Amino acid sequence: VEHTPGGAAEERRLRLELKSIADAGLLGFPNAGKSSLLAALSAATPKIASYPFTTLRPIVGTVVYDDFAKVRIADVPGIIEGAAKGVGLGLAFLKHLERSRVLVYVIDMAGTDNREPWNDYAILKKEIEEYSQELFLRPSIVLANKMDCPESKENLQRFIEETGVKPITISCQEREGLEEVKEVLRSTVN
Repeated sequence: VEHTPGGAAEERRLRLELKSIADAGLLGFPNAGKSSLLAALSAATPKIASYPFTTLRPIVGTVVYDDFAKVRIADVPGIIEGAAKGVGLGLAFLKHLERSRVLVYVIDMAGTDNREPWNDYAILKKEIEEYSQELFLRPSIVLANKMDCPESKENLQRFIEETGVKPITISCQEREGLEEVKEVLRSTVN
């Protein structure tokens, strides 16, 4: 029997990181409505609750259009101030956005828990820029969620004045503005 004797074995230790692959990545503070948006746009069934950090790992859903085109969306757990410096699980959450071609900022326009939507947006932008300049420069969409709440209209005006950004207004609970989001997602991703 012919054979070739084996040589010395080679050992390696590898550290592998799993990164979600999606066309668009949803980012926002805890309770901004990212999971609700994913559930409203796709067949995904993320856990939805009214307490922070309901989502503990990214969930990917697919938006399917009438002509069978598809856009994959990743719901990334809530980002908090200091995430780019490793506060909480910030770095673990931010890495899942790296493969997204479009960033979707989901802003709680109702200002739940005494939050100021314009400050939330500024903090999220800063965290992305500190984490990765390349990610910061990717195309983005800004969504003003919870527009069914009375304080949202007033906050929207101040948001526009403070940031110079006119977001797409939506209400996941009332399912308003979602068709526009789907079309903007599709045109931005393709």
